[in-house]
Amino acid sequence: MRWTLKPKPQDHKVIHLQETLGVSITISKLLVQRGIETFEQAKTFFRPTLNQLHNPFLMQDMSIAVERILKAVKNKERIMVYGDYDVDGTTSVALMSTYLQSLSPDITAYIPDRYAEGYGISYQGIDYAHDNEISLIVALDCGIKAIDKIAYAKKKGIDFIICDHHRPGKEIPDAVAVLDPKREDCNYPYKELCGCGVGFKLISALQKTLENPFEELIPYLDLVATAIGADIVPMTGENRVLAFYGLQVINSNPRPGFKALMLQSKKQELSITDVVFTIAPRINAAGRMKHGLHAVELLVEKDFEKAKGFAMAIEAYNYSRREADKEITIEALDQIKENKETNCKTTVVYEPHWHKGVIGIVASRLTETYYRPTLVFTKSGEKLAASARSVIGFDVYNALEASAEYIEQFGGHMYAAGLTLTEENYPKFKQKFEEVVTAQIDEKLLTPEIQIDMELNFSEIDAKFYRILKQFAPFGPGNLAPVFLTKKIIDTGYAKTVGVDDKHLKCTLQNGSKNPRFGAIGFGVGNKLELLKNKTPISLVYNLDENEWNGNCTLQLVIKDIKPE
Repeated sequence: MRWTLKPKPQDHKVIHLQETLGVSITISKLLVQRGIETFEQAKTFFRPTLNQLHNPFLMQDMSIAVERILKAVKNKERIMVYGDYDVDGTTSVALMSTYLQSLSPDITAYIPDRYAEGYGISYQGIDYAHDNEISLIVALDCGIKAIDKIAYAKKKGIDFIICDHHRPGKEIPDAVAVLDPKREDCNYPYKELCGCGVGFKLISALQKTLENPFEELIPYLDLVATAIGADIVPMTGENRVLAFYGLQVINSNPRPGFKALMLQSKKQELSITDVVFTIAPRINAAGRMKHGLHAVELLVEKDFEKAKGFAMAIEAYNYSRREADKEITIEALDQIKENKETNCKTTVVYEPHWHKGVIGIVASRLTETYYRPTLVFTKSGEKLAASARSVIGFDVYNALEASAEYIEQFGGHMYAAGLTLTEENYPKFKQKFEEVVTAQIDEKLLTPEIQIDMELNFSEIDAKFYRILKQFAPFGPGNLAPVFLTKKIIDTGYAKTVGVDDKHLKCTLQNGSKNPRFGAIGFGVGNKLELLKNKTPISLVYNLDENEWNGNCTLQLVIKDIKPE
């Protein structure tokens, strides 16, 4: 791993902020590194308020979308809420359908079948709407590239409102309204909302138009926070405010579906990381292994006993997902070795029998192993479908765009995308993608980087320091948990490996005889045990966390990497 120490912030800014806030110099440095230099900026950061949210009508087409929905409600039209089958899509559908049901009884929720229909808006979905006399579809977390499908719906007399956050193509679909902050002609101040976030802006605009109190929408923020965490959008601006208040809802008054899923977690209070690793994979498992509507059912259920039944079924899907994920990852790693492709700049693998629902997770696993832009293909009907994942700093969406001559359809983000192509084009595409990435990527991006906020001495770590650090949360891209470097550390003699296959490292570390000792846990760094033997001095990169055990709560270091001095 590459260790990169972030540039030191300017002294005069650090000192000014330290004097203004009355915090330690270390906390002041961390804040200035995050662009927080004034009292007002610090207040906004530490005390997010819902007043910081932008007026939803700043989004292009918002007035048109609101007008069309209210017209449909007034005329008793049937409305379909359509969303993708992942966490962002299913939470979006749960949010929008629940809200619209408070205005009209004629609301239908629809999630495409991952296997029969594929990603995004489908002709089958439009036909279903037509057969059921639905005249308006509100699509969430998809639709920005569905030019032909929106035109098909229009011919059948069905209007579309699109709420998306993916990058548009050259043409915008001819829908009644297209809400997407990434539209070039959209002046909405915050561009990084997830699909559920765009949906929340639409219900905010409806609430405002109906002159109903905004506070009635706060219970929906648990869905928005979960989507923000799961979709890995930046934890900045509006996303941070929405996630902050969404976590409060999850921890103080969770909806029955979340409460049922949280029975799996023994934690008293969930952080955004807990939501991403406890709630999100289970919501995702429904769409991966069975059908996304199962997740929507769970999320909208008001009866806790029924929600527990849905959660048990989803737990079974999650178990199947984990087993499939393990099996396919092993097969994919074997394929890479057999094809002697370990020196390529990309990882592209394909087996027709691989489960379409888990290829995205497998792509992430392969990226962790070989650390390069990765595509995992499987057979989907007559076509091949793939999930793409990238390394930090490299835009896989742009690389796919440059390889588009061999692709039928693609869409996504800088770090994650999906695509389909014909089987005959697979070898040509694989070669082209390797050429494009080789030409575009900076070699250093192929080695994982740890960005270190600052060097720290153990003497600077105490309960007060950590108490303030906790208030930097919720953490995510753009506001990651601070990473520290401490040198001249020795193990106190009790280091050991723990977990399956001795993958993890547990130890107690010391930095100077007069400084406090700290327990440390390193996930996936069990192979570093040798470096700690015989009290050999090491340099350590880590986060700070709390360890709850038998009712006791102590500070611990979460090891990211170790190097010999």
